[in-house]
Amino acid sequence: MDEADVRQSARSFVAKVDISNIREDLSPYVTAANAKVKRDELGEGESGYTITKPNGKHIITVNSLETDERQRFTICHEIAHIVLGLESSHEEVPSWSYAKRHPNEIVCDTFASELLMPYKKWLSAVPKEEPSLGLIQHMANLFGTSFPAAASKFASLSDIPCAFVTMERGTVRYAARSTALRQAGAWIPPRSVIPAGSVAHQIRASGNNATETREVSQDLWFDNWEKGLDLWELSRHYQRSDTTVSLLWFDRDDLPEVEVTRFGARVEDDGGLAELTGELPWPGRSKRR
Repeated sequence: MDEADVRQSARSFVAKVDISNIREDLSPYVTAANAKVKRDELGEGESGYTITKPNGKHIITVNSLETDERQRFTICHEIAHIVLGLESSHEEVPSWSYAKRHPNEIVCDTFASELLMPYKKWLSAVPKEEPSLGLIQHMANLFGTSFPAAASKFASLSDIPCAFVTMERGTVRYAARSTALRQAGAWIPPRSVIPAGSVAHQIRASGNNATETREVSQDLWFDNWEKGLDLWELSRHYQRSDTTVSLLWFDRDDLPEVEVTRFGARVEDDGGLAELTGELPWPGRSKRR
């Protein structure tokens, strides 16, 4: 099951319930999943779990010590496990970390983000303007999600060339790209180090929680990319978890004109056919033996 399949499954699930007040009340999702939510004080780093009773009823337990924002995400994440029929595999890995997490957990995160930020409601609510710290925070507040979740959603649904990058311990873990960037074959390699010269690299080096926005070269971030073009980078660093996130964007006019294969890979220019000179290249000096 790829990311597109997961998002489509989540959107089909959302379409069956009343989401008019989903920002304040997740019970329509809970009911549709044949579940019930309990809140209890769990151990540090344990956000929640689900137990299924013999009668098929699911009991979702969330950590009451975590923020409301985190509890909402946990409920939707556990609903994803129920709807998709995927077993949990937390294995003592922090829920915010992509490193070494089981694919089931990452899939359920994607499903949960669709429940928290239904794409039709998102598109009708997002301001038609360039991204900014204020805009992303506004959307996070509007949907009751984290800043990184809202920034990732913005990038994936934006009409402009846009990407959202998640980094942990100085390494790129995940990048969400807008349709324009995917069609252009823009690629940010996972497991690569944060590029020197980027805003993300600079604020992480400070060792403090920080947020900053400025222009950088496009080829700092994208593999095999044209030089001489700039983009805007809005980065935020979370010192406690050593997590850094960056929202990257630029005007369509600054998007290089490239050819891509049907698989989305950039076609490299090999110079094409040699220019015609009028001189025949044969018979030449060598002869067939």
